Amino acid sequence: MNLPFKAIGFDWAYTLVDLGREDDRKPLKKVFSFLDQKNISLPDFEEFLDMNRKIFRPMIEKSRITHQEARFEVALQKLMSHFEIPLSDEITLNKLLEVYYLEVYLERKVYPDVVSVLSSLKKMGVRMGIISNTTNPIFMKERERQATGLKPFFEFAIYSSDTPYRKPHPSIFESAVVYLGINPKEILFVGDSISMDVVGAQGIGMKSAWLNRDGKNLPPDINPDYELHSLKDLLQIYLKIL
Repeated sequence: MNLPFKAIGFDWAYTLVDLGREDDRKPLKKVFSFLDQKNISLPDFEEFLDMNRKIFRPMIEKSRITHQEARFEVALQKLMSHFEIPLSDEITLNKLLEVYYLEVYLERKVYPDVVSVLSSLKKMGVRMGIISNTTNPIFMKERERQATGLKPFFEFAIYSSDTPYRKPHPSIFESAVVYLGINPKEILFVGDSISMDVVGAQGIGMKSAWLNRDGKNLPPDINPDYELHSLKDLLQIYLKIL
């Protein structure tokens, strides 16, 4: 089959998966409760929550400027250190991260059009992968990908929390090009963010498809190669309807 693009890179959040209500209170409360059950001396929860935000939010703000990703495991480790909460074989950082993110992921839902579209593309022989900004640790992102049922569709996943830089920095897109071993022009990148997905992909020579589920106005001076209003529109590119 003569494919218009040999491979497609996908953003994750709000492209394939609706993150729902992002709230750090509930997941951190789970971590707090877990520690409390271990008879750990703890501060008041509101103090615990407030300190977490004081540590993590500046890290996120800085990442938007430097494009160096903020990593929540670093913030959580600093939080434990601040309150002199000892880690051990029973209370590991990875266990606390698991408790935290299993609660976070309860909010997440795969969009209804995703599975059928990915299934169709896979049958056509299109290579697919994930290129995603995230502060989540890699081992939990792998669990999320498995839990959503989307893991079998993708041959690779590149997460900013495992690379020096986040989208739109070119290096994260270039990592995908190196993995795929094909010309960037043969890769289409699909994402919901004009500034990160469209600008970043086009910056290294990939074609871009802006997934505009909410009918937003296109910003001036930025021109995605395609505008999609549903992921199903992606199939039209392959059927040469567009």
